[in-house]
Amino acid sequence: MIPDLLRWNDSGLICVVVQQYDSHEVLMVAWMDRTALERTLATGRATYWSRSRGEYWVKGETSGNTQRVVELRHDCDGDTLLLLVDQSGAACHTGTRTCFDGRVVPGASSSRATAI
Repeated sequence: MIPDLLRWNDSGLICVVVQQYDSHEVLMVAWMDRTALERTLATGRATYWSRSRGEYWVKGETSGNTQRVVELRHDCDGDTLLLLVDQSGAACHTGTRTCFDGRVVPGASSSRATAI
């Protein structure tokens, strides 16, 4: 079973990087526990665990900005997931398309650093 292949943190969670499947745009980062992962796999709708609210949430359930799961990958260590989705509308809770909309860390941008 897929959850058994993964390395969960001490809180029983795994980090999920969410990416638009066709443009490769990084949309957001969220967390899943085993139940959220199982629900995501069963429904094809991205389901996460909210650490701040202490509850599950299906992306787009209240906003209408849904994430249809296209593919799920894990990294070489099994401690991070890459969720490829077809995003409908904004992914960020601020209403922007992505949570990574140009906020560059001061001093981290140089000719040596390149964007993917």
